[in-house]
Amino acid sequence: MMNQYTSVPVRLDDEDEEEKTKTPQSIQVDKHLFDARTVLITGPITQELARDVCSRLLALAQVSGDPITVIVSSPGGHVESGDMIHDTIKFIRPDVRILGMGWVASAGALIYVSVPKERRFCTPNTRFLLHQPSGGAGGMATDIEIQAREILKMRDRLNKIFADATGQPLERIEKDTDRDYWMGPDEGIEYGLVGKVVQTVDELR
Repeated sequence: MMNQYTSVPVRLDDEDEEEKTKTPQSIQVDKHLFDARTVLITGPITQELARDVCSRLLALAQVSGDPITVIVSSPGGHVESGDMIHDTIKFIRPDVRILGMGWVASAGALIYVSVPKERRFCTPNTRFLLHQPSGGAGGMATDIEIQAREILKMRDRLNKIFADATGQPLERIEKDTDRDYWMGPDEGIEYGLVGKVVQTVDELR
């Protein structure tokens, strides 16, 4: 189960090959999602997923300034890919509202907090996981030392992001993320992570 920030490189498939695998049904679904100004982030966070999600966000922002809905259900993954999506959501002009479903873990939580709390929603059965980054350091001793320093810098940066997003003191975030820290919707609201629990699309206001 991938529920950690990782730094394992992911090979990007050729775009032409990716297009060949699309069925008429999937193309039709993509069109409906585009018309609905909705972007799905599901599964592990990879460089390929980040490229796809950011392309969709930038295209939607070019077409209209109307709000965009991003649905997140992810066990986490590559932290820099999560950073790319996080920063793109902040970069574009339209307001983005994020709906957490299933589980919003690790790098998925990083994406989740890219918008103000009043635009963070989740469904009643969503679970959230915060924790510190981890990675497999290998190679020469000097390289391992460099990687360890970078992981510590990444940890401090992520803790600051979650402290700012939740209103929790940095010391509390550091303590909680030292181990896996799970929350349900009500706990997420109390923590300052979640803005509102919703059961229908009409409640996304």
